[in-house]
Amino acid sequence: EHLNVDTDWYLYKIRHLVENAFARLKHFRALATRYDKLKRNYESTVSLACALIWLKL
Repeated sequence: EHLNVDTDWYLYKIRHLVENAFARLKHFRALATRYDKLKRNYESTVSLACALIWLKL
């Protein structure tokens, strides 16, 4: 497949990082299956998962 010369490589790189972050978040079962019914609890779980991912780096 041919890539366009006008590709914004910085934007492409950032998009790739975001897609990888979501892929890592899906490894947390509570996030992938959305066990929490309350928005507050789910957001807290997402924050905790992000912190754990960040600490592993």
